[in-house]
Amino acid sequence: MSDHYEVLGVERNASPDEIKKAYRKLARELHPDVNPDPSAAERFKLVTHAYEVLSDSNSRAEYDRGGATGFGLGDIFESFFGGSPRGPRSRAQRGQDALLRVDLDLRESVFGAQKTLTIDTAVLCEMCDGSCCKPGTSVRTCDVCRGSGQIQRQVQSFMGMMVTTAPCGSCRGSGEVIPDPCPSCRGQGRVRARRDLDLEIPAGVSDGLRLHLPGQGEVGFAGGPAGDIYLEVSVRPDAVFARDGDDLVATLEVPMADAALGCDVEIETFDGERKVSVEPGAQHGDVILLRGLGATRLRSRGRGDLRLEIKVLTPSRLDSKQRKLLGELRGMFKNDGPRLGSRRARGRF
Repeated sequence: MSDHYEVLGVERNASPDEIKKAYRKLARELHPDVNPDPSAAERFKLVTHAYEVLSDSNSRAEYDRGGATGFGLGDIFESFFGGSPRGPRSRAQRGQDALLRVDLDLRESVFGAQKTLTIDTAVLCEMCDGSCCKPGTSVRTCDVCRGSGQIQRQVQSFMGMMVTTAPCGSCRGSGEVIPDPCPSCRGQGRVRARRDLDLEIPAGVSDGLRLHLPGQGEVGFAGGPAGDIYLEVSVRPDAVFARDGDDLVATLEVPMADAALGCDVEIETFDGERKVSVEPGAQHGDVILLRGLGATRLRSRGRGDLRLEIKVLTPSRLDSKQRKLLGELRGMFKNDGPRLGSRRARGRF
């Protein structure tokens, strides 16, 4: 467990102003908005926690007495019963995960697609191959902790004098230091670069779905394992078709006469041209079902259906001859004028 005074780099008798000044200095150096290094983010958490404890007079007094904010129960048992040191930490750290977006057409979401994204990420430094050292040099054992990655100090607690163990501040707990950092990556073991990410988008993905690509994220500090990429699918609206679950839906516009007499029409689907028959007497809102022409089912076999909702087109501009003919036709159906009737079941998207 880290000693809060050591984390902030102040003496145990430091004044509140000295503690605040030390915290502000470290926060400016380690804040994630300024320093993108994952190790800096971890140190920033330690620094912030240490300041929260030591900036409050009550919690600081309890910490100085060895209370709950200062030492864990495991540290006390370790002090009394001779627990062994945890050993040095690995310098290598896992890279961060990334959330990316891939844009697809509706057709691509139905059948799947191959995409290539160019991403800005962290890749392994070719000069040092992730060792962080200048070529021809190597890491050196830390002189402060002698390679253990930890330091011990005596602390007065309510149970008497105790020995506590904390990560070495010089090597940050790794037991190693880098005397000659790699000039390419500046001792990070990785560099920023643009690379192409080849994607195999499965058939049937829907808008908002997230795909998990393990090990495709940025390379970690000191050549650590790469993080993951989470790929969020964004499906662009189609001019004709929309998606409802595994089904595709569209509107079939039918002139009034064709709806009354019936007709055959060729339509263009994602699977090519298909012949559709409109039955005589088709009503506005009726649905024609074309089975198996919908979206691919993502986690099962087969495909959904294509649903066509009929929209009967009533002419709005008539010449005198057309008006006369429709008037004569209306006279033949004088018993079929407007009236209230029962609600019919309608196909719906």
